Amino acid sequence: MLVAERQQKIVGLVNERKSIRVTELSQIFSVTEETIRRDLEKLEGEKKLSRSHGGAISISPTDSLEIPYTEREIMNVKEKKEIALEAVKHVNEGDKIILDASTTAWYMAKAMPDKPITVLTNSIKVAMELSQKKQITVISTGGTLLSKSLSYVGPLAESSLDTYHVNKAFISCKGLHMENGISESNEEQSRLKKMMIDRADLIYIMLDHTKFGVQAFSRINNLNVIDHIITDSKVDDQTVQQLTDRSIPLIKV
Repeated sequence: MLVAERQQKIVGLVNERKSIRVTELSQIFSVTEETIRRDLEKLEGEKKLSRSHGGAISISPTDSLEIPYTEREIMNVKEKKEIALEAVKHVNEGDKIILDASTTAWYMAKAMPDKPITVLTNSIKVAMELSQKKQITVISTGGTLLSKSLSYVGPLAESSLDTYHVNKAFISCKGLHMENGISESNEEQSRLKKMMIDRADLIYIMLDHTKFGVQAFSRINNLNVIDHIITDSKVDDQTVQQLTDRSIPLIKV
């Protein structure tokens, strides 16, 4: 494959996935990571993408917009389901928890045993899934409906969250950056997730390996608010070491 062709395909992958890691690009194109880094440096100079820690992120005009739920449902499905199954293990009888409007939270709701817990959520899909389980009390935040994510946001959702306190919050995000913290593509979702973190004793961040090193449009919070990160086995050793250095427990599934 010619260099120009490879670089064109890299830009296409970055725009399609919104972010991708150097290690993955190296495997896809069967070249060294150093070659990929040179490609990314050139493409950043041409303003076709933006480099991040360990990878690259899209700078297309739609990058700050929410990805529709129907698209997120088919992205990294295997990893998300594995993460969700692990997250369920950390929910005990009697717990009061928050689930956000991520697809991972929806998979978590699907896998949740029918046991006496209370779930506070801004997700229509999570609420509908849990409504079939008689022992689970479901509280919806209400608010302004975002049709792309089938979730509630806005002042009503925020004021609803402000009246509760929970044991645990299970939250996903668009990106986790070692220096700039966790972030979301949508400002309203970002603000709501920050409130979810504020209302919980323990914070579980659920994200697959493609989210590390990514800084999305709207910052949620620093890394020091995180109690546990649940991710898949594809996360690279450098990221594991950096999180260990920050004393953030990492659960790989």
